[in-house]
Amino acid sequence: MKKNANLYDPSVASLSEEVTEILYADEWVRIERIISTGQASPEGFWYDQKENEWVCVLEGQGVIQWEDGSTKVLERGEWVLIPAHVKHRVLSTSTAPPCLWLAFFWKC
Repeated sequence: MKKNANLYDPSVASLSEEVTEILYADEWVRIERIISTGQASPEGFWYDQKENEWVCVLEGQGVIQWEDGSTKVLERGEWVLIPAHVKHRVLSTSTAPPCLWLAFFWKC
């Protein structure tokens, strides 16, 4: 685990797959930097996490879909709190610029 880095460093970005870096983790909390370049959740897949999640788009755009079919478009600087066990999926992410997410997960 790194002790410092630049959140905007694109050196690990991949055009073919989403990249997730764990910036910090312990038994209660996990912080991730995620770089998406057009990726989305597979059709029919829903996240159903045991943890709460706070996620922010630092660059680009990401669209989250909820189980009821509603969506939330997240632009640069926008964030959303997703309580544990609220089913959701990533509907789409931007490619130019890539979607840069910062996500905090914590146990209930």
